[in-house]
Amino acid sequence: MFDSVLIANRGEIACRIIRTARKLGLRTIAVYSDADRDALHVSLADEAWHIGPAPAAESYLVIERLLDVARRSGAEAVHPGYGFLAENAAFAEACQKAGLVFVGPPVEAIRAMGDKGAAKAIMAEAGVPLVPGYHGEGQDIPTLSGAAGSIGFPLLVKATAGGGGKGMRVVRSADELEPALLAARREAAAAFGDDRLLLERYLERPRHVEIQVFADSHGNVLHLFERDCSVQRRHQKIIEEAPAPGLDEKTRQAMGEAAVRAARAIGYVGAGTVEFLLDIDGAFYFMEMNTRLQVEHPVTEMITGQDLVAWQLAVAAGEPLPLRQEDLAVDGHAIEVRIYAEDPSRDFLPSIGRLEHLLFPAEDARLRVDTGVRAGDEVSMHYDPMIAKLIVHDVDRPSALRRLRRALEQLEIVGVTTNAGFLARVADHPLFNRGAVDTWFVDSHRVELTESEAQLSPVMPALAALFLLLERRSPVDAADPWSPWNSTTGWRLNSDNYHPLLLGWQGRDIEVVAHYRDRGFLLEFDGSSLEASAELDESGLLCAVIDGCRYRARVVRDTTGVTVIERGRTVRFDLHDPRLDALDATAGGDLSAPMPGKIVSVLVEEGARVERGAPLMVLEAMKMEHTITAPADGVVSRLNYQVGAQVSEGVPLLVFDVEEGG
Repeated sequence: MFDSVLIANRGEIACRIIRTARKLGLRTIAVYSDADRDALHVSLADEAWHIGPAPAAESYLVIERLLDVARRSGAEAVHPGYGFLAENAAFAEACQKAGLVFVGPPVEAIRAMGDKGAAKAIMAEAGVPLVPGYHGEGQDIPTLSGAAGSIGFPLLVKATAGGGGKGMRVVRSADELEPALLAARREAAAAFGDDRLLLERYLERPRHVEIQVFADSHGNVLHLFERDCSVQRRHQKIIEEAPAPGLDEKTRQAMGEAAVRAARAIGYVGAGTVEFLLDIDGAFYFMEMNTRLQVEHPVTEMITGQDLVAWQLAVAAGEPLPLRQEDLAVDGHAIEVRIYAEDPSRDFLPSIGRLEHLLFPAEDARLRVDTGVRAGDEVSMHYDPMIAKLIVHDVDRPSALRRLRRALEQLEIVGVTTNAGFLARVADHPLFNRGAVDTWFVDSHRVELTESEAQLSPVMPALAALFLLLERRSPVDAADPWSPWNSTTGWRLNSDNYHPLLLGWQGRDIEVVAHYRDRGFLLEFDGSSLEASAELDESGLLCAVIDGCRYRARVVRDTTGVTVIERGRTVRFDLHDPRLDALDATAGGDLSAPMPGKIVSVLVEEGARVERGAPLMVLEAMKMEHTITAPADGVVSRLNYQVGAQVSEGVPLLVFDVEEGG
């Protein structure tokens, strides 16, 4: 085994690798950008080296800088993690030429699987089933259009060098093809530096099932069973579980054997994942092979009891695999959910901001939290907005689901919008509970999974009001507890004492009128009348009784509002100042940037008359494209930005004049 390893990554995977490497007695060397100076992975490592500005293209993706750190620090091995340069053959080759051990597969295997078209040809030769499609070299529009006509619609446009849903479009008719090709090409070039595309027949309701494979340099290849990753948004996984629910033993064995054949066909070494689409008729098709560790690897670790990062390091050092196929068995069921800083009600747009309050459920043998952040850290526009992964394990799927729901209830995050509530609703959905999901599950049930975002339980404003009322009970003169100015009983002579509170929620005002009572308050708002009392316990939790029912909630105060967290539900209320509301300077006709990003396409000219829903601009953020559309029939009277401009969240991108009746 080598003595030191450089982790060429950041976030939760860097933290995970560092912890495992240190258990093995290795010296760990981290790298960081300007944005990550105070990141968790930096503090965990034995050493940390600065590699450049915040944008990944100027830091984590600069091979020369990483190699320079390896040379100067004396690192013997480099672990790329996942994302960034993890599947970059040039990086693996540069590490080898520099005399470094690359903790990953051979360069030839990365190249073979990195080109999705070439990978399909290799898989066909190895007898691995393929979805019919076009994987050729011709990339001009006429060639791709001709191939699409032969395949038939609907079809899937995919980036040849793709992954994570980037550069991917579903096309249902010939009219949609060219715009989809152009958009996928732009997105692929931005994400991977390679704009080549391939086409495949689109399977309407498949499941996404993948096999974890492992190989060593002694010719041993095995698989560690399957994971179901069907619950996705924007073609990116958000819930993964192992084993796949409802998969019969015959199919499980066939998929495992096909995955092993795929790994042998390219002389694979290390950890990899062979991804399949499982059709409704039980047939499965090779989709791609990821030549790295996957985000969802913890569910495999939970059901097998193995540390896959430790396996990676051992295999990279030339050691044989620690087990044989017959030594492996499935123990129970594991589920992982990805906690993202994003807003499900706004098509999962990433949420940027500071993590003002962060509390994860307590870890134990059945619950694991993988994260790269702490309270006070920033979720920036430069990197993936994942905050953490919650992984649960139990004897069977129903037990694991109960454990997952409890973990999501205990999660507390304030400062950014998250998908935690959305994930809880997925976990409660009857189809998910039956394991009856496919890759279109989220899109098919989007309304019911997000509709509660637009609903408000009366308990939440009541809890916010109680917290604010308790806050006002703080002694005015702390040095003299008997001072009459410290009395907060609300007593008034010849009148009912009451206190109005104005809360803002999703653009509407909620006035809560609190009437003081002997043992609490009578709260009136939105036609509701609630008897309530509350106190703060030693840990800062709000303990309330509302109409006879007890509640425990975390309430976090900031300069402009309060956030209430109660049994997994999180609601933020603005505290309104009517004088400031009158100073809102945003013009009604401005279309603002929903998040920080870069303008990659302007689709209209000034003076253009457009219909409602017409695409106006394309904004790229976090390597994904977001189309700004016309809110009504009208005229684009002014363009404030052109292609290439970097914009901040909330800036007006253009001025749009709505036509009368539009």
